Amino acid sequence: MFCILELLCSSPSLRIFTRAEHSFCFNWTLSDGPILSQTDLYLLQTDLELNPILEGKAENQLQFHLVTGFTTSVARGGPSEASLIGKDEPATLPRVNQLIIISRQSPWCTIVKKDTGVTIGDVCSTIYKEYTENDITDPEFHSLNSRSQEQIRRMAAHNASQSGQAPQWGYYPPQSQPERLRRVDWLRDKVYFEGLSKDPSYAKQRLGFQAPNILVMELTS
Repeated sequence: MFCILELLCSSPSLRIFTRAEHSFCFNWTLSDGPILSQTDLYLLQTDLELNPILEGKAENQLQFHLVTGFTTSVARGGPSEASLIGKDEPATLPRVNQLIIISRQSPWCTIVKKDTGVTIGDVCSTIYKEYTENDITDPEFHSLNSRSQEQIRRMAAHNASQSGQAPQWGYYPPQSQPERLRRVDWLRDKVYFEGLSKDPSYAKQRLGFQAPNILVMELTS
């Protein structure tokens, strides 16, 4: 018995896939198959499959540091040279042109967009830019208690020394308060990417709605 997925939207690249075709057409290393928009996902209620690398389940374990942007997915026991294996693989199957990423460690929503389909590399680069290039606003900062504010200030000084702002030759002067407090500083020590997951209940709690392309970013120290 074949399970037929009919994609009801106007894109000429969309076609009907049977379950027998699914294992070939929806392959992580191939670029075949449709690219679904937010509207497509809403109409079809398609269940997205996360790339195992982003779930943290693949053999090539993803290591991604949000402060420095260092990203690698070298297999255990593999070559010593760091590289992001699978960076051009689709983040989900079917592919989508937009992912919405939220986190329990921060109040912000990161939107990853790419017309040709969001990849693993797009996810990592967008998260890094969102958290290092955007500042914490005054209302956001003052919504925290004094203890949390002090923790963020200390982490900002620490992060500044890791992100290329400190002098070279291994000399680090006493840490002073950076002029900027960035979103990555809000995370305190939770700056290592652990994986993406689905949590419809949390998505609805945070955003007021849920959708197949809303993912929760798990972070660790």
